[in-house]
Amino acid sequence: MKKIIIVFLFLFFLLLLFFLPIFFRNNFLIKKLGEGVPKPKPLMVYSFQNLQKTKFPKNQITLGRLVEENPDFLSQMFYFSVPEKPGSDKMKKVSGLLNVPTKPGEYPVLIMFRGFAPKEIFFSGIGTSPSAKIFTQNGFITLAPDFLGFGESDAPSENGFEDRFQTYLTALTLLSSLETLNTGLEASYSGEIKADDKKVGVWGHSNGGQIALSVLAISGLSYPTVLWAPVSKSFPYSILYYTDEFDDQGKSLRKFLAGFEEEYDTELFSPPNYYEWIKASLEIHQGASDQEVPVWWSDELVDLLKKDNIEVNYIVHPNSDHNLRPDGWNGAVLQSLEFYKKHFNNTGEL
Repeated sequence: MKKIIIVFLFLFFLLLLFFLPIFFRNNFLIKKLGEGVPKPKPLMVYSFQNLQKTKFPKNQITLGRLVEENPDFLSQMFYFSVPEKPGSDKMKKVSGLLNVPTKPGEYPVLIMFRGFAPKEIFFSGIGTSPSAKIFTQNGFITLAPDFLGFGESDAPSENGFEDRFQTYLTALTLLSSLETLNTGLEASYSGEIKADDKKVGVWGHSNGGQIALSVLAISGLSYPTVLWAPVSKSFPYSILYYTDEFDDQGKSLRKFLAGFEEEYDTELFSPPNYYEWIKASLEIHQGASDQEVPVWWSDELVDLLKKDNIEVNYIVHPNSDHNLRPDGWNGAVLQSLEFYKKHFNNTGEL
């Protein structure tokens, strides 16, 4: 029995001598081969250069329930579908709030992008309704998308950065789908109220301003645009700036960002690198006392835009915060209205 064990150990030792070099050699080869295979980077489809090459679908805009009825305007839910990812055939529903004048006619259209809103207090039209109502009372149709994860919209990506980038898909798909708006209006208003899809403007506040700037750059559209206190700094600084408002002071975000930066070049996702692509005329309103978007951000943005020969009118409102309160809001909404009327030659009379 002892001899059998010795023979067995001897044979096992010989097998190790034979197979170990093969094992390590193969592992080395596999590692070397693996080094030559690029790691998948699924979020690259959201880089500005790739989004610029993407064709966004023209999906039907449909109208839903009535939210508010006034003598001069109606507020109503609207819906459309957006790709789950750039180029994807899988669609997700997005809701939003539409405002239309009650008087029959054909009206210019304003697409309005809100700023940040906590989900626990969110309602369709938050951040846009006060100014939207003024615009609508003066002869404009307004549409404010909720974005994925808000209102009656489908859920966004579980990846936090993709969730952020999907706002571009929502905005760009809505713009490409405006040709279908009159079909939706026909169903509700029997053709008495129509959209002039040759007269389209953009409005954005805070992070909605960042979305507007990004979308204008990606699309190259020349839609006249008004921005109120736009977030305009580079990515990811533009989100790291607000981490003091997080419960964990941004610890989890910074950890997630570190992983993102290991895989991706953040410069490819940073809006200021592509502002030179903008072809639209802009008007920017900024509160001098704004603590959320410091006035120097907008100062630098305007300087950068002017260096790229982009037409921009810059208005700073004294004694005004991020929402242009208490002294700037009335002036800002009236000046914004005049800006759009000038570009659309619209009297705004109802």
